[in-house]
Amino acid sequence: MSIFLGHNHLTLLQWLERGVIIYVFLVLVAKFMGQRSVSQLRFLDFVIALLLGGLLGNPLADPSLDVWDGMITSSVLVILHAGSAFLSLKWERWRKFLEPPPLILIRNGRFLLSNLKKARVSIDYVLSSLRLQQIEDIQKVAVALWEPGGTISVFLKSEYETPTRDDMNIKSEAFSLPTVVVKEGKIRKEALLSLGKDEAWLQQHIKEPIHMILFATLDEQHRLQLIFKE
Repeated sequence: MSIFLGHNHLTLLQWLERGVIIYVFLVLVAKFMGQRSVSQLRFLDFVIALLLGGLLGNPLADPSLDVWDGMITSSVLVILHAGSAFLSLKWERWRKFLEPPPLILIRNGRFLLSNLKKARVSIDYVLSSLRLQQIEDIQKVAVALWEPGGTISVFLKSEYETPTRDDMNIKSEAFSLPTVVVKEGKIRKEALLSLGKDEAWLQQHIKEPIHMILFATLDEQHRLQLIFKE
């Protein structure tokens, strides 16, 4: 008896098999849709998530429903979603329909009530978002924008901005993102090679045994930082 077809009754093992199959299928779907769709749920992603939840969730609750039907329909929806995302890159009108330009909610310390109504957000919600960004006074805000993803981006007036090193004429080095070269006592060879180093170089600069290191980082200036296991 195939677990992909609908039946009046399924055994415990068959229910487990259905769960594993649908889980693996959803992982592949999420991978195909891309990291942005998973980490930033846009309007179209939200619609697809609702549809996939119904199509693939129902066979897990009702043994009479075919798994194949849900997987095939889900595949069609995912392909349409990918096509729509590609179309939005090529066709500006479609992109603006899916992701309209941001709305200005605050300008020079004053609410724009008409845009608040368009975005369907309240003043209290905007004030809460400002507090989350450590902004206690609306008069400090030059512009606050309602982004297509549903977040509020804020730009302060110049007199309230934090001074930078450039403003204070302080010299600074170029930014270098440290790379983890040792993790939980194991050397990451590919990470070392990306920085032009090898295990011999690492062993030469680390006096303690590698297995005692929780993780070690190395930046482009070849500065090595070690954190040992407790």
